[in-house]
Amino acid sequence: MERLDALRRQLQGEGRDAFLVSNPLNVAYVSGFTGTAGLLLITEKEAYLLTDFRYVEQAQQQAPAFKTIDAKGKLWQVAHTLLVDAGCKILTVEADHLTVDTYEKIVAALDELVVEGIASPVAKLRTIKSPAEIAAITAAQKLTDAAFTHILSFIKPGMREREIALELEFMMRKNGASGLSFEMIVGSGSRAALPHGVASAKELLVGDAVVLDFGCIVNGYCSDMTRTVFVGQASAKQREVYQAVLAAQQAALDKLRAGLSGQQADALARDVLVAAGFGEQFGHGLGHGVGREIHEAPRLSPTAEDILATGMIVTVEPGVYLPGEFGVRIEDMVVIEENGIRNITVSSKELFCV
Repeated sequence: MERLDALRRQLQGEGRDAFLVSNPLNVAYVSGFTGTAGLLLITEKEAYLLTDFRYVEQAQQQAPAFKTIDAKGKLWQVAHTLLVDAGCKILTVEADHLTVDTYEKIVAALDELVVEGIASPVAKLRTIKSPAEIAAITAAQKLTDAAFTHILSFIKPGMREREIALELEFMMRKNGASGLSFEMIVGSGSRAALPHGVASAKELLVGDAVVLDFGCIVNGYCSDMTRTVFVGQASAKQREVYQAVLAAQQAALDKLRAGLSGQQADALARDVLVAAGFGEQFGHGLGHGVGREIHEAPRLSPTAEDILATGMIVTVEPGVYLPGEFGVRIEDMVVIEENGIRNITVSSKELFCV
């Protein structure tokens, strides 16, 4: 109910008299309903959950603050009736989720109403995590940390990247994860220089850097971490790059706090890598928000204008990528606080040779 009230206050402050929530993640966030067929229609005085026969009972149980309606296959006709009865003139929709086809169907069905698309205001609400959300993300990260500890004794020369990915997934699912946060990244040797190099059939060789970027879902919330390890031993150049990335991350962790912009946060780490001669090899932003989705607002990047606030959870993940050679990335998840951060990633960042 608190989330519904907060969304309604935001909409009323912008003079919007009706809002349609279509993104399933936003539907779940605002209402609690987790079915695959459900839309929220929110007016000044009413809140409806439009679904079909399959989900009526589930919707009533999960979303008691909403009036559940079985639309019986006539979704937009039902929405039209509800809006006209409420005296609404304008329906605002999530432009960052709806397809053009669906938008056109809504416009055609609501012919006497104005349909206006905006970036969903729910995304802004989702940036600040409640204590319960922080607890869920922390639980997911605890499992991810445990998986990293496990995999250190599993990796050996000759093993394929896909074997490592499968072992990580099995370990996390076996211990309570409902799924993966994203397609796992396991990149070794020259493939470690691919920032999003998903696991392949490549075999690990002695001297390879191995980037492990993975996470899981617990209670509907994601985790995300990256560690880079080395097979057999690390070369002098690999050690140099690793220490530069570690120093850049620590510089950011030391100074991140509420009130900084995404640009300022990114610069904390980027300036260190530039000074070390690796600025051109750090081609992505420092981090991103994590919650029900693996990539949420805010962004930490050279162009991000988002302002960090207490209660946000973001990644801190500088990296250096040398095409044809290797790459190094180190990533933690942290909770933004007024005067700093609380790091919820506990895995060691010492240079591991496996």
